[in-house]
Amino acid sequence: MFKKYEIYKKDNYNMLKVEVRGKTIIVREISDQWGEDCHTFVSRPQMMHWAENRFRPQDFIGKEEEREAILTAFKEI
Repeated sequence: MFKKYEIYKKDNYNMLKVEVRGKTIIVREISDQWGEDCHTFVSRPQMMHWAENRFRPQDFIGKEEEREAILTAFKEI
């Protein structure tokens, strides 16, 4: 049994979902540009490090609330 989390879902082609399978955390990033990217982590700190680098502040200028919402959703996992 594993838990599923939805970090964001803009439509059927742009979403980010997380599955927690025991100690393993699988992040599935689906976009209409790149298809599906799958990232596997063995710890929450490792996942948070990836998330903070993936969702950099300079990419969210003017949309700081969106970045904060994404990182908060990751922290709640």
